[in-house]
Amino acid sequence: MTHKTGLEDYYIIRNNKKMRFGYTTGTCAAAASKAAAQMLLSGEEIREIPFLTPKGILLNLEILHIEKGEDFVSCAVRKDAGDDPDMTDGLEIFSRVKKIRDSKIVLDGGPGVGRVTKKGLEQPVGNAAINKVPRSMILKAVEDVCSEYDYEGGLEIIISVPKGEEAARKTFNPRLGIQGGISILGTSGIVEPMSESALIKTIEVEMRQRIENGSRFLLVTPGNYGSAYLKEHMDLPLEEAMKCSNYVGETIDMAVSMGVEGILFVSHIGKFIKVAAGIMNTHSRCADARAEVLAANAMRAGISAKTALDILNTVTTDEALVLIEREGKLQDTIKEVTDRISYYLHHRAYDRMKLGAVIFSNEFGYLGETKKAGELMTLIREQNTKEE
Repeated sequence: MTHKTGLEDYYIIRNNKKMRFGYTTGTCAAAASKAAAQMLLSGEEIREIPFLTPKGILLNLEILHIEKGEDFVSCAVRKDAGDDPDMTDGLEIFSRVKKIRDSKIVLDGGPGVGRVTKKGLEQPVGNAAINKVPRSMILKAVEDVCSEYDYEGGLEIIISVPKGEEAARKTFNPRLGIQGGISILGTSGIVEPMSESALIKTIEVEMRQRIENGSRFLLVTPGNYGSAYLKEHMDLPLEEAMKCSNYVGETIDMAVSMGVEGILFVSHIGKFIKVAAGIMNTHSRCADARAEVLAANAMRAGISAKTALDILNTVTTDEALVLIEREGKLQDTIKEVTDRISYYLHHRAYDRMKLGAVIFSNEFGYLGETKKAGELMTLIREQNTKEE
């Protein structure tokens, strides 16, 4: 009999196909930790565990490979990515919870969980690649069990993934400086399925709807970073913003075919630095030339060859921008970048619409904008006023 996780009724329809939701490696690690802690403190074996994800979906996950010792319990939860293409699908995420003399609850990664070796990532160098939200999920799950059983002692939690190192070779972890395994990821705890053709179709449907409702100028962000920046820092109608994911080129193509008069993109530089090289699908599996493109534009702005080489060894765009700022060339470099972005956006549209972009970063905030960006902001505000 197939184990029911609680996700059976969660799916989306794309291209007349039902696509299942799944759950993240972070959810697996937290649920396995909760189960191991509960078995350790109660002395009772359990074969499934209820787990509430940050998204608010309650799961009931099967517990595998239970091993008990005098002062520890180890068990696993199998990752199910649903119908999302995911290199970690089917991996078994283990948690080993052990009593320790210290009164703290400590968390680390074991075999198959990557370790950070370069600066600029979410976790500091030396830490296991267990991101912020999964860390809090794991610790909260175990703390809740400790409260339930009135346990005030210390616990050590070790997350491991037996086939994680092999799976990580097929991801960008080695390039990012995460060695030895996969990352434990997830912000909502749930994996929503996505296929390329389905995502592009979704963008097309939303765009057509906006045009039918009278929009001539579109406000577009690649994803959540852009939306958050819009909300917090820009005097633009957030409700007008639509997401294009990685599909900058396809978004422009569809807009041209539908007669859109202009698009303003608002994006983190980590995405749009690629557009400065004419890369119109910004997914890392298609191209990850962020450091190379930044180095080239910084050299055009006059930085030294040594700094350009240092940029090539950076992991994130923010890290590279710090190096450029030290030479006093940040503003000149951003001017080069925005000019190239403008060129490639208009080249894609064959100058058949107004196109502009505003770029920002986590570290520096607003960085710059293309020549047409200001005009497009005004047009979008005016359009929104008329619609009201």
